[in-house]
Amino acid sequence: MTEAIRPQPGPQEQFLATPADIAIYGGAAFGGKTFALLLEAMRHQDNAQFGGVIFRRTTKQIMAEGGLWDTAGEIYPLIGADPNMTRLSWSFKSGAKITFSHLEHESDKFNWQGSQIAFIGFDELTHFTAGQFWYMLSRNRSMSGVRPYIRATCNPDPDSFVAELIAWWIDPATGVPIPERSGVVRWFIRYHNELVWADNPDELRERYPGSEPKSLTFIAASYRDNKIGLEKDPGYMANLDALPKVERERLKSGNWKIKPAAGDYFQETWFEIVERAPEVAKRVRYWDRAATEPNPENPDPDWTVGVKLSKDPQGVYYVEDVRRKRHRPAGVRALIKGTTQLDGVGCAVVLEHDPGQAGKVEADIYIKDLSGFDVHAIPPQGDKETRARPASSQAEACNIKIVRGEWNKAFLDELENFPKGKHDDQVDGLSGALNWLESNNIQPAAGSTVEPEADHCVPEAMRGRRRLEMLGRAGMGRMHPQRSL
Repeated sequence: MTEAIRPQPGPQEQFLATPADIAIYGGAAFGGKTFALLLEAMRHQDNAQFGGVIFRRTTKQIMAEGGLWDTAGEIYPLIGADPNMTRLSWSFKSGAKITFSHLEHESDKFNWQGSQIAFIGFDELTHFTAGQFWYMLSRNRSMSGVRPYIRATCNPDPDSFVAELIAWWIDPATGVPIPERSGVVRWFIRYHNELVWADNPDELRERYPGSEPKSLTFIAASYRDNKIGLEKDPGYMANLDALPKVERERLKSGNWKIKPAAGDYFQETWFEIVERAPEVAKRVRYWDRAATEPNPENPDPDWTVGVKLSKDPQGVYYVEDVRRKRHRPAGVRALIKGTTQLDGVGCAVVLEHDPGQAGKVEADIYIKDLSGFDVHAIPPQGDKETRARPASSQAEACNIKIVRGEWNKAFLDELENFPKGKHDDQVDGLSGALNWLESNNIQPAAGSTVEPEADHCVPEAMRGRRRLEMLGRAGMGRMHPQRSL
């Protein structure tokens, strides 16, 4: 019995068939993007001179559970490819090679100076800078007989350079892809540092003699196109539905225009005010510290905030208390020590500290100062909005209650104004406390990015003898249908 590795009908198949010099695929979660990118590299497995590179922004993202390296490990051994963990590469039987690499820092692009890379892939293109993308385009050349080309995947990010690059394919009113334009190839040149577009290359050559246009297309895909993934993980849609509004619109609907606004993360009506929290619960007080009093130069500095949060056996959260003061360092230490003594040993204490050496030294002082209590010092995990998403999801589900207190109004006002308000210290405290209580379920993001989604596109029954069936792409070389494995 044989199985087949092939693109799924629809956008994934279209992505592997387009003749465009640059093709960008996805624009929503769970569209089978990583699988398609890896499948693309297999087209050249019999060309001993072929070498390609697929980039992720960080090495951690390459190795993330269910990400690029793991997905390659499900596919490439089926055609006899061998991995090299040291070099993060795969070698095919002919000697053809595909390498996974990172461009974590802007200057990392210069490590590729002088390189000739026939196939360049970007997994999650919105994580890269425009400078990195255009510089690597200059490395996209070939002596292997393969016409140089670029393939990329992405999720929506209205602040990335990709949003402007694919604007023609996106409805400016709704922010979602225009179905009739998906997969349409357009041409561009750069003139006076601006991209000039046309529907065909001859138009650009006539207007700008001596220019050589490049072709680009955007192919939209979503969870609806990944039927294999939905069969394997039917509960994934519930995960998307549980996201806060902004992330849900981006990852489920493919919205390239939506941005966070006041009320998108938290709304006062989501929180029930109760008289007390249950006695049996897991508790933590999370501190987001500042060390400045109001002064003429800075009349409205940040606050030191300690949010006490509990979770009962039924999974309901209770914001029991918020301590919020503006003190100099000595006053902050006194506030934290006094509050910890009032909370008692049954309440864990978590202190957020700067990741540098000075922050670690200061954290050690606090831990010694609070001897006898359950104290933890941690650096910030990701950006503020990323950290707030779990709390936002729980709040929208009306699963966070607030114990009545004088601090309620200031707390709710700040939450509702996030991320547009001037202060977000209480949001940080709530986010940190909830993430700490659920730390066994949360993997920290790589840098300030969101971990990549797993592309579930390979049938579970792929064992024994199989064959590779792939569709050819005009002008990109001959494929090898029904190749025995």
